[in-house]
Amino acid sequence: MNILDKIIAFKKTEVEEKKSLYPVKLLEKSLFFDSRTVSMKRYVKDPEKTGIIAEFKRKSPSKGWINPNAKVEQTTIGYMQAGASALSVLTDQEFFGGSEDDLKQARKFNYCPILRKDFMIDEYQLIESRSLGADCILLIAAALAPMELKRLAGLAKNLGLEVLLEVHDRRELEESLNENIDLVGVNNRNLKTFEVNVDTSLELAEMIPEGFVKISESGLSDPGTLVQLKEAGFDGFLIGENFMKTIRPHQAAYNFMQHYRKLLAGQTKTTGA
Repeated sequence: MNILDKIIAFKKTEVEEKKSLYPVKLLEKSLFFDSRTVSMKRYVKDPEKTGIIAEFKRKSPSKGWINPNAKVEQTTIGYMQAGASALSVLTDQEFFGGSEDDLKQARKFNYCPILRKDFMIDEYQLIESRSLGADCILLIAAALAPMELKRLAGLAKNLGLEVLLEVHDRRELEESLNENIDLVGVNNRNLKTFEVNVDTSLELAEMIPEGFVKISESGLSDPGTLVQLKEAGFDGFLIGENFMKTIRPHQAAYNFMQHYRKLLAGQTKTTGA
């Protein structure tokens, strides 16, 4: 079994346990369940912001603990003040050290789009995401059959959630795109081997149809790479580990975004745009 297979197998057991502990009717009583969601599509494309989806991530299966002591309130507020367009919050506990409370805390302190970053395999998790205060959910092509992905995306739309489809190659992109997808994320990290290659985004950029917001994910540690990706047609960039591995993630995010803005400004001046 590769890492992704292990995660999905564990997730199936976890979801069944949650269903018995927290029935759907209980989730629907959450304060967040009927609240108005915030559009990640709109925020990512806002020219006043950076397009960066800043991620709160404590741990990863490949690196182990990255920042177990980071505070949700300080980090997420700092991310948004630095100029992030949106937040991504890991809620998987077993493999990423996250929690549902992390997302609820982020929602409490921020009015911005929040992506629930987890491995969605069951409609129960979508209802759960709404109850936690998420605005957008992640559907991973490598973890779902195309028809199942389409069904879950449709349910997400009915719940008022936007959908970020994550793909890693052309086949996944062509098989998984459907009318219920809002954003398409190209993961530069292969979830089966955890190897990272930013060329993955550049290779798939032109294959993503117009109308979908394009996001490059993982392995983004150089502001210059973002400029290159933006030239290739990407609207947004999901960055977590590069910020979270520092003592003050929000400060690292601020420095990174300032550098990125200067590069963009310099490029605009050079081209005369």
